[in-house]
Amino acid sequence: MRTACLLTAVVLFAACQNTPKGEPITVSYPTTKKVDTVDTYFGTEVPDPYRWLEDDRSAETEAWVKQQNAATFGYLDKIPFREDLKNRLEKLWNYEKVGSPFKEGDYTYFYKNNGLQNQYVVYRKKENGEAEVFLDPNTFSEDGTTSLMSLSFTKDGSKAGYLISEGGSDWRKAIVLDAETREIVEDTLVDIKFSGISWKGNDGFFYSSYDKPEGSELSAKTDQHKLYYHKLGTPQSEDTVIFGGTPEQKHRYVWGSVSEDEKYLFITASISTSGNKLFMMDLTQENPELVTILDDTDSDTNVIDTEGTKLFLVTDRNAPNKKVVVVDASNPTPDNWKDLIPETENVLTIGTGGGNLFAEYMVDAISKVLQYDYEGNLVREVKLPGVGSASGFGGKKKEKEFYFSFTNYNTPGSLYKYHVETGDYEQYWKPQIDFNPEDYESKQVFYTSKDSTKVPMIITYKKGLELNGKNPTILYGYGGFNINLTPSFSIVNAVWMEQGGVYAVPNLRGGGEYGKKWHLAGTKLQKQNVFDDFIAAAEYLIDNNYTSKQYLAIRGGSNGGLLVGATMTQRPDLMQVALPAVGVMDMLRYHTFTAGAGWAYDYGTSEDDSEMFNYLKGYSPVHNVKEGTEYPATLVTTGDHDDRVVPAHSFKFAAELQEKQAGASPTLIRIETNAGHGAGTPVTKTIEQYADIFGFTLYNMGYDALPNQAVLKEFKD
Repeated sequence: MRTACLLTAVVLFAACQNTPKGEPITVSYPTTKKVDTVDTYFGTEVPDPYRWLEDDRSAETEAWVKQQNAATFGYLDKIPFREDLKNRLEKLWNYEKVGSPFKEGDYTYFYKNNGLQNQYVVYRKKENGEAEVFLDPNTFSEDGTTSLMSLSFTKDGSKAGYLISEGGSDWRKAIVLDAETREIVEDTLVDIKFSGISWKGNDGFFYSSYDKPEGSELSAKTDQHKLYYHKLGTPQSEDTVIFGGTPEQKHRYVWGSVSEDEKYLFITASISTSGNKLFMMDLTQENPELVTILDDTDSDTNVIDTEGTKLFLVTDRNAPNKKVVVVDASNPTPDNWKDLIPETENVLTIGTGGGNLFAEYMVDAISKVLQYDYEGNLVREVKLPGVGSASGFGGKKKEKEFYFSFTNYNTPGSLYKYHVETGDYEQYWKPQIDFNPEDYESKQVFYTSKDSTKVPMIITYKKGLELNGKNPTILYGYGGFNINLTPSFSIVNAVWMEQGGVYAVPNLRGGGEYGKKWHLAGTKLQKQNVFDDFIAAAEYLIDNNYTSKQYLAIRGGSNGGLLVGATMTQRPDLMQVALPAVGVMDMLRYHTFTAGAGWAYDYGTSEDDSEMFNYLKGYSPVHNVKEGTEYPATLVTTGDHDDRVVPAHSFKFAAELQEKQAGASPTLIRIETNAGHGAGTPVTKTIEQYADIFGFTLYNMGYDALPNQAVLKEFKD
């Protein structure tokens, strides 16, 4: 299906492949200039020839983006079945999706998408009344790139505050409505970042942000987060700094939340993505003092509920898998904590609702839910609808019913109405989707990593799969920041599996599936464990004939983009296709952009010491692309408004690959314009992205046509 072609290198570098008609798809990469920039770390000089691409405001960078996109889309446009993939994605995506209902005041609210709407619409209805649109984010902008990021109501439901993101940016705007009339009640607040809205009665609310940085708001460093109080009817310039405004209170992440009974304000303060200090204020006092609950960042600890003066906290302090403790607000420091739900061998996530506690445990990444009362007594185990992921166990204290969702890799998420007092539940909503879960199966396996650690992986595919080593396979991973990858349904993965594809997800070290120890085993000077786990997962799939090198693609986003970048530079022989998305690719400079310094708990920084610098340089994708190496077909993806992992990471990595690729496989970068790190991306853009990603992947595995034409024939008929 593919014949070899010669690489040419003059001013432009070309990669070529065969179309079904035998005509090569040739891509000419734009010339990326190099500058003489050198940094010195502990006596070692490190060139950074593409430093100029970090300037996201320059005309040169803008022109480079346009040229790269022209080359990439010139290639993608020629893939013969790309439009078929897009049509199938649209077809499968086009079903009604509903979020869990929640009560605010006299109304029940819920999110709904009719099918292909770019953004979910917020509806509401009174008891036995007709549903009406409360808020439609599809009207926020013509192209659907302005999204609703959070919505918060006063306790009586009379007012609502919501945050919007424009172009995918983490910088938000806040708008306040009279909930009954849906009229905006005051001027829009601006420049809010990494925050929600937490109301104090009906008078105002707390939110968090940074001072607007000098230079580019999309890439300049932000490291002093502040908690503000906004009083309705006053200008934002008069908002009061509650915490974070002094050198002593300087932290990178600060959040405030008001207890359900509106008595307390709880404040968390962190210098990184793991570990937090914890403070409180008694809002019933006229001038409340700041009371310290926890004055170190050695644990992740948060208040989950209050009952009178009792505080209920979830913590991993002296409990790597987490536990629930109780303490009196009069003396809330750790030496007075009493265990309510002790630590177990499985990782705990806790929710509250209907006057009960709901402990969700991960057992090898699969959900198990136990219901407790506020005295710590076990009420019951909730028998879930199947093997997979349950979420949403929680609601207001007075409500005796709430909704939870259940899903796995081959089962679209459904909603269930749960009755707190009896433990009974019934299906509330089931998606009507053109996909039959009974045709697919998931299998959990345990494989051995390089250092003999056992790692779980769930492999999902169409029943009757032949283990012949020729199945197109996507190996997806993350492995960082204590993030859990648990089974969940994805429309795009369903389309992949319809085509005979295998979808495999290992639970790598660095994640939180087995608690704090599992997380720490994939951080700093142990980060290589994550890459080794991923490599071992690929080898397992190949050794057991699920796939082979020619039919294997690796994919991951953000920290998972780093995973893909490091894996493909360490083992370019292992896979046919690499798909790094919005990745952290320059490990020597990541901490100099936006809030990147907060990731140092997982990564360490190049400024720490010579050992940490050398370790980071040893796997940093940008610094490990080697001249004369044959790299897999690579499609780097990013967004030009990504202010979490700035696109310069991807820009520099793509430039290195294009300069040094010795093989015939293309190394392209697809840069979504007016888009950020991923959240709030319009459906239309998402469908186009995955048609390109899957088209690129299958084409570079050697397919001239889609593997399963029967699905498309049925669709066309």
